[in-house]
Amino acid sequence: MTEILLALVPLLLLLGSLLLGHYPGCETIVRWAKRIGAGRGFHGDSGQSRPPAPIPHAVSGGLLIAFGLAQRPPPLAPGSAK
Repeated sequence: MTEILLALVPLLLLLGSLLLGHYPGCETIVRWAKRIGAGRGFHGDSGQSRPPAPIPHAVSGGLLIAFGLAQRPPPLAPGSAK
């Protein structure tokens, strides 16, 4: 019985903090996002060349079917045949 209660304590603490409006780890995520975002940015013409353009691949399989269906017009409604 005590093992079950000990296993439920972290769950109950987390649930209680969420119900009170405190989201654990939120500040850490914001700090990490600022740190990662600060490292990325456009630094003008720093002499670095652009990365090569991606090589286009031929579509196949399900993607080929999806492209075929996306380019086909919708079927005519019954009774509107020419």
